[in-house]
Amino acid sequence: MFRSLSIRNYRIWFLGALVSNVGAWMQATTQNWVVLTELTSNNASAVGVTMALQFGPQLLLVPFSGAIADKFERRKVLLVTQSLLMLLAAGLGTLLFTGGAELWHLYSFALGLGIVNAFDTTARQAFVSDLVGRAELSNAVALNSASFNSARLVGPAVAGALIAAVGSGWVFLINAVSFLGVLGALLMIRTTRRVVEAEGKRESQLRQLSAGLRYVRGRHDLVVVFTIVFMLGTFSMNFPVMSSTMAVEFGRGASDYGLLSSILAIGSLTGALLVARRSAARMRVVILASGGIALVSVIAALMPSFWTFAFMLIFLGFSISTLLTTANGFVQTTTKPELRGRVLALYIAVLMGGTPLGAPLVGWAADALGARSTLYISAISSGLAFGIGITWLVVARQLRFHRGVGWRIAVTHAGRPGVGDRGDQIETLTAPLEVLRRDEPAVLPGESAPQDVAVADAATGAINLDGIEIQDPESGDSAGEDDTPGNGVGGIG
Repeated sequence: MFRSLSIRNYRIWFLGALVSNVGAWMQATTQNWVVLTELTSNNASAVGVTMALQFGPQLLLVPFSGAIADKFERRKVLLVTQSLLMLLAAGLGTLLFTGGAELWHLYSFALGLGIVNAFDTTARQAFVSDLVGRAELSNAVALNSASFNSARLVGPAVAGALIAAVGSGWVFLINAVSFLGVLGALLMIRTTRRVVEAEGKRESQLRQLSAGLRYVRGRHDLVVVFTIVFMLGTFSMNFPVMSSTMAVEFGRGASDYGLLSSILAIGSLTGALLVARRSAARMRVVILASGGIALVSVIAALMPSFWTFAFMLIFLGFSISTLLTTANGFVQTTTKPELRGRVLALYIAVLMGGTPLGAPLVGWAADALGARSTLYISAISSGLAFGIGITWLVVARQLRFHRGVGWRIAVTHAGRPGVGDRGDQIETLTAPLEVLRRDEPAVLPGESAPQDVAVADAATGAINLDGIEIQDPESGDSAGEDDTPGNGVGGIG
């Protein structure tokens, strides 16, 4: 579960990021509570606008943030972005501390935070691949999520207590100091400089910016993941609106609002750690988790008291963390390394970019229909995402259920032997359909699996060593393929 921590660079990053994440959660909790209760009279729509301003730039700046993450040394990019985030926190904290903050100050802060985070989040996600090898990447991504949610256990609860004890301004100032942890870690880390060149010539800037989009468009599995994540991010992840309005619904204050976020983190941390135990990120986990979110959201909306609602948040956090951590790992481990930054920028834009649309709508629904309506909206959205995922498995992957001995159910899909087949080929639902089709030639010219020698020489470039033909497994990758480990065809890697 914790195997990536044996790597020095990742261990330093993990500890530094954990300190900074605690401060970030303190700040996020305080920001939305200040908007809801100090600068407005329980106006949930204002919280939604704040979230829209904070996450909107993630969508608008996606071509540039992805290109920068791929073109420049990510450690230096993070040193710049983390320093800017520290200055923003210190500035707003000073305004709140002196009593000069107004609603437009919070809006401006949220917008500035969103612009910087557009570059920081992409570089931070892709930076993990610079610290660990490919074999540990999925585990490192899951541990990153565990760090994020461990901080969530502490940060919101501490923020709620500090707001009540000393005021909201101190929370922002403490968060500014917490950035010293991650900045110190970045200065201690030493990574090999990445050199990314196009084959034979440098691509034009326009082609670089659109390369990630072309790659995703050619990968139908990624399109499905992105669709599920978009629907979840738009209508199911508006926690500041949901938690703050539900806290007010039950007649609770700032400390209980912070407690709700910490309770949610119990489930989120559990989900992230369980994902870290798995050897690889699986598509089916993403789809099943979306169905779990729909079910739990409905049950949470029906809870009659604060504590029963808080208890259901554990399961909501578990389902959402499982989905997001697995989706992130799937995207990172199945994307070409030279395009990883741009594809991750698209992923983050899809996840966060729906917030400018969803957060104001959910905030309006909370004002007009009541706080519980936010959870029903989450259930409908995640239920539709689950339906899209299942439909894709049935249609594109030819998913079939068969009754075996007794009540045992056997599951087959494209690329997996049928019931009763002996075959050596057992792929997962993450494998690319182009390779998995059994009723067509498994290999087409230009693909990297073994081929007829005459075709292979032209398509992949054979290398002759002492009269032995050896295929170069890397030279024939195509944009539409999935290079997930373990997706060999017919037992030949």
